[in-house]
Amino acid sequence: MQLSKRFLFVLLGGVLLVVPQGIANDLSDEQGPLPTLEITPGGARSFRAAVLRFREVGAPVGEERIEALRDEIERGLTFSSEVLPLAHAAYLGPEQSPGEGERIDCDAWKQSGADTLVLGEVRREAAQLRADLRIFDVARCSDLKTGTVLADRNKLAPAGRTIADEVVEAVTGIRGVSATEIAFLSDRTGDREIYVMSADGRDQRPASASGTLKMFPEWTPDGRAILFTNYDGGPPGFTIISRSPKEIQAGPILRSLLEGLPKYRGRFDPSGEELAMVSSVDGAAEIFRVRRKDSEPRRLTNHPAIDISPSWSPDGRQIVFCSDRSGAPQLYIMDRDGGNLRRLTYTGAYNASPVWSPDGKWIAYETRVRGQFDIWLIDPSGQVNFPIVQHARSDEAPSWSPDGRKIAFSSSRRGRFDIYVMDWNGENLQRMTMRAGKNIQPDWGPRAR
Repeated sequence: MQLSKRFLFVLLGGVLLVVPQGIANDLSDEQGPLPTLEITPGGARSFRAAVLRFREVGAPVGEERIEALRDEIERGLTFSSEVLPLAHAAYLGPEQSPGEGERIDCDAWKQSGADTLVLGEVRREAAQLRADLRIFDVARCSDLKTGTVLADRNKLAPAGRTIADEVVEAVTGIRGVSATEIAFLSDRTGDREIYVMSADGRDQRPASASGTLKMFPEWTPDGRAILFTNYDGGPPGFTIISRSPKEIQAGPILRSLLEGLPKYRGRFDPSGEELAMVSSVDGAAEIFRVRRKDSEPRRLTNHPAIDISPSWSPDGRQIVFCSDRSGAPQLYIMDRDGGNLRRLTYTGAYNASPVWSPDGKWIAYETRVRGQFDIWLIDPSGQVNFPIVQHARSDEAPSWSPDGRKIAFSSSRRGRFDIYVMDWNGENLQRMTMRAGKNIQPDWGPRAR
């Protein structure tokens, strides 16, 4: 189980239990001088996109639907923080997408401040809408990308998010993430259940309803299922909930693995074929590696200290984890076979919840400062280590977006825990959950495959 300020581990009768930390002795969080790297807000440049109204072709689509699609594209671009929609009042060109053979006045759009145009045609196809998309480079006065997106006529938000992500990819070279989703835990109905929402916080809905205690949601790399640690009366174990029951069977998995011992905090490697996980063996929490299709675990750590919270590097060759073998929770890195183990963090008396960025350049983690948790970044060599969000209340459990540009986390800054999203440098903070209950442990899902 992930180490946090609210829980400590106690071994009782060979079984790992979780108890409120207030019952146990608190670890000191006194810190010496903290080396920091100053981040200046507004340092990154955002591109500007003029989103034109798509032309209606064939049977009537309806002006409301066309305008709704435009709104959804602009909303997805705004969420990206990379390619922002140009204000309509700045347009020096027509708001309507040009027809076939019509010339685009690139000089007028340059003066408007647009880097790119988003335009196209939309037509009805049975119960769907078909949007034929053009992404136009104003500086070069030529198309960057063309494509087609299909959507339910009455559910245009997914199409708008997909188009926005296409625009971000065409302009920056890295696909956007507005069409992705975030899983998290919430007790808003009384029981702690898995919930899923779109990356911008909309469409929040339960993904589980068993009434058992759940922890640590983890998407499969293909995005078709979510693994979590389930406390159903016996030792904790793994359960999967599936979007495609015919392809991935839902229910408990790896039951015969380390039978009778707790299993928790499962993390998929990039291939989705193996899990790094934690179990209590020989009186200590240890990290194991196991294949999803068999039950022969490989023990990666062997130490009387607590070793927990494994996270894979994006190439699958290394694992970062948390251990108190130095006397207090710190971060360590080892090879996938357990070799070449080295300590990563030396600053801070309580570091936990490490997670590797998709490009492998950073590890986000939580560190306790003056009784609360802040989120920091450290590079895998340990040479650069700095805070990206600091607040008088706790900010915990970071999770990277698939493009590495954003981080989701849980925070108690409004008195109870909610899910927030920010850019990787701490800018553009947005609160995602606003309903009753505690909302914690976000896991940002992959792009759809």
